[in-house]
Amino acid sequence: MFTLFSRKRKKKSVDLEFDESLEIPKHIAIIMDGNGRWAKKRKLPRIAGHKEGVNTVKKVAKAASKLGVKVLTLYAFSTENWQRPDSEVNFLMKLPVDFFDNFVPDLIKENVKVSVIGYIDELPKHTQKAVLQAIDKTKNNTGMILNFAFNYGSRAEILTATQKIAKKVAKGELKLDAITEETFSDVLMTGVFRKDVRDPEILIRSSGEERISNFLLWQIAYSELYFTDELWPDFDEHSLKKAIASYQKRNRRFGGI
Repeated sequence: MFTLFSRKRKKKSVDLEFDESLEIPKHIAIIMDGNGRWAKKRKLPRIAGHKEGVNTVKKVAKAASKLGVKVLTLYAFSTENWQRPDSEVNFLMKLPVDFFDNFVPDLIKENVKVSVIGYIDELPKHTQKAVLQAIDKTKNNTGMILNFAFNYGSRAEILTATQKIAKKVAKGELKLDAITEETFSDVLMTGVFRKDVRDPEILIRSSGEERISNFLLWQIAYSELYFTDELWPDFDEHSLKKAIASYQKRNRRFGGI
């Protein structure tokens, strides 16, 4: 009884800390970590954790949209994740198919637009098809952008952007002294977003790990970092509000006083 009471009280206190009248981050980025450990704790295969993690994506996406977040970027699969066992990679490549088949109608209802950053052309055909169909079916939605980083790595993104700029310079389309932070941001994968929502105000990582893991290295230059011990399948609306409450208490100076 005491444990149950404590849990309820804890969740209630999270809501009390969160203040919807204060600034809500326009762009939230999340490194969704801990699916495998969540499964291991329950003596389940790792893929069971990934499956539960997908349910968390649905809950968190709906909560973020309801709070007025403009862009929610989720690190779904990195360029380094190909090193995992084939059975796990194959399962992860099938997840977007099942996810979008089941969740796109809800996203349309919620007016959420799907976007993807990463090297989609390197994904299996069935995964590409699911991703591109979700983007197409939600392209007219005008609410929150649910942005998946899939087969994404920030160093690769920066190299690709550098190559694009170098080609423009070589062709005489861009002068060297005209290259600015803004022109560089324009050719990054997040350059498709409005300028005021390209960079996350807060980066959240679940599972207790405190690393960036090659995620949005350019874009998070001035992001607030929030690390939580919660494993991703345990993360929920209250967890999101707790992270935002922490963000609301911080003084963002951007190098000033």
